[in-house]
Amino acid sequence: MQSIKTIRSRTAVLPLANIDTDQIIPARFLRSTSREGFGKHLFSEWRYDEHGAPRPDFVLNTPQAKGATVLVAGRNFGCGSSREHAPWALTDYGFQAVISTEFADIFRNNSLKNGLVPVLVDEPTSQWLLSNPGADIVIDLETSSLTLPNGTRVTFPMEPFARYCLMNGVDELGFLLGKTAEIEAYERKRSAA
Repeated sequence: MQSIKTIRSRTAVLPLANIDTDQIIPARFLRSTSREGFGKHLFSEWRYDEHGAPRPDFVLNTPQAKGATVLVAGRNFGCGSSREHAPWALTDYGFQAVISTEFADIFRNNSLKNGLVPVLVDEPTSQWLLSNPGADIVIDLETSSLTLPNGTRVTFPMEPFARYCLMNGVDELGFLLGKTAEIEAYERKRSAA
């Protein structure tokens, strides 16, 4: 997992509500437990036609969205099944953050554990972002804030442990493995008592 402290990016906007995990990464592509290779199938049903050709009108296929590392979506993003493959597909494609007014709980937790920043914003901020695709924004994890091009700064909720893991590029297991010496010292002390 890569360390994420600050994200500076243009936004790609997908102004749909209730985007479920099967729309993010269709079930037929869930044949691997590796995190790589899912990005090419991200939003597959919308991105490609029945012959596998890119649909020119889909946001990720437009020149304006190329290189964007922040996706702005409508409310209730990531609903549906609890597959970790959804954040894997988003990060493998190149996204570092998704902005919405509501995330499904399991998707949000899976995102935090897999290096994708879910940025929860209020309705006015969301409406501005949805109406201004390609906006240059800054997401700062140190302050849990999002800065819009006009300088408006809004904060978003972020659990301290999740923030620590994202900023240090470790998952929960990596965090625990980093404490191996301390755990072993504790166990030695405890067994000696």
